[in-house]
Amino acid sequence: MPAIHHNGALEAALKATSSAVERILTPILHKPSGLEARVVEAMHYAVFSGGKRLRPFLVLASSELFDVDRKRALRVAAAIECVHCYSLVHDDLPAMDDDDLRRGKPTVHIKYDEATAILAGDALLTLAFEILSAPETHDDPNVRLELVSALAKASGYQGMVGGQMIDLMAADYELDQAAVCRLQQMKTGALISFSVEAGAIMGHASTSARASLQGYARDLGLAFQVADDLLDAEGSIEATGKAVGKDAAAGKATLVSIMGLERAKQQANMLTDQAIDHLSGFDDRASLLRAVAHFAINRHT
Repeated sequence: MPAIHHNGALEAALKATSSAVERILTPILHKPSGLEARVVEAMHYAVFSGGKRLRPFLVLASSELFDVDRKRALRVAAAIECVHCYSLVHDDLPAMDDDDLRRGKPTVHIKYDEATAILAGDALLTLAFEILSAPETHDDPNVRLELVSALAKASGYQGMVGGQMIDLMAADYELDQAAVCRLQQMKTGALISFSVEAGAIMGHASTSARASLQGYARDLGLAFQVADDLLDAEGSIEATGKAVGKDAAAGKATLVSIMGLERAKQQANMLTDQAIDHLSGFDDRASLLRAVAHFAINRHT
């Protein structure tokens, strides 16, 4: 990938990543002829309804640091996108966030039905591990095992699922800033961290290189979530493609509600600077990761 110096070029690179990941997933999500075709159709709808593909992009950008084969990196990128899309399908369900709109389109349970949406999410999650465990993803079985283990931890009760549980309970508790940061690090940050570390796992990176990427991912994940909270507070349904103002309506504590708009914006910028500082030991090949940190807090969707 070329060095990226401004948002227009970065967005073009994100689109290229999206197309490449979709080329990987298209044959995998080929609709069968049996009655199970309905769930595959719903999976396809969830994955191919747009989105930034930020997590796959982070996999490819981190893989480039360690000269990982692009085809292998793309398979890992496709796996993480399956997990991310599964989480959105389930988050949108009436029992969770109860959203009718995602990326400007009807959510999966509205387009199909709740039962099909649950099954589609389940199937996308399991498909991710099928992709990671396949020999085409990496010829070293220990690397495949580490990828499977790391993604399982990031997406389970120690990561995304645990964070979502805390988020569902947040309206009933007075969470302070530290508790909200922990919630966000689990709910949003864990998958972002896996995406950044995946390249290091595949590239047999040194302990120090992995520590630098972990620091970058931690600060990026928090900055990304602060930006999400700001969009919920200030954005419009037309710009974001989903309902806004839901956190305030539900009485949920967020960094925006705790800190106020201006301090939250300052915090997002500070976290972005910290994330970029973690990359000081890498050369120009880390320009993608530096650029995406700025993109994360300047986006409008």
